[in-house]
Amino acid sequence: MTATVAALQRHPLKSHGREALASVVLTAGQGLPWDRRWAVAHEASKITEGEWAPCQNFSLVSKSPQLMAIDAQLEPVTGQLTLTHPDRPAITFRPDEPQDEDRFLEWVRPLVAANRAQPTRLYSVADRGMTDTDYPSVSLISLASNRALGAAMGTDLSPKRWRANIWAEGLEPFLEPDLVGRRLRVGEVLLDVVEPIERCLATTTNPETGVRDADTLAALRARFGHQNFGLYARVIEGGTIREGDQIAVLP
Repeated sequence: MTATVAALQRHPLKSHGREALASVVLTAGQGLPWDRRWAVAHEASKITEGEWAPCQNFSLVSKSPQLMAIDAQLEPVTGQLTLTHPDRPAITFRPDEPQDEDRFLEWVRPLVAANRAQPTRLYSVADRGMTDTDYPSVSLISLASNRALGAAMGTDLSPKRWRANIWAEGLEPFLEPDLVGRRLRVGEVLLDVVEPIERCLATTTNPETGVRDADTLAALRARFGHQNFGLYARVIEGGTIREGDQIAVLP
């Protein structure tokens, strides 16, 4: 079995857009740089300042599906983030600049469901991203599993639905449970696969339109009795990952 990196993705602002990368440098013990670097806290958030906070404290695609149609482009040197959406004009702003916060909140409010807690501010911590795990992680999906699930559902599923960092091509479909507890050599990087990713309503949403149009959760439950798709991993040895790099499952 020969597997390769088909795509690399980061999501600078949690649940608010994705960005394709040609390569990325990972560091042991850390997540993907700039991934979930910021998150949008809402009026019901309960956050301890300066600390990682779980996802329920933030505006999410699972609550406001229109957010799924956002694309992002980050300029790490300047800290400028550009967001685009089919129903909104593009916005470029610096999430770390207080004067830009109100402008972003005004831009995003029309995309947030009216019956959900409304966004109030941007939140970040210095040492890590707001991943869904309480430890710094990177996420991986298998494109073969994505195609197989889509075929079972009778639809074409975009891999963007899963919001993963690494898209793997060449793994056997639905091999993921066998990889938990194993190590993967991905390019120069060594990953320790920690656990499966339990999915939420966000994955039922079309990433091009922001409309819920495919019941991925029901399909996963029907086939497997759970809602897991993809894997969380820790970075054990850092280095560079590039599109096309080999993925080796270690003994």
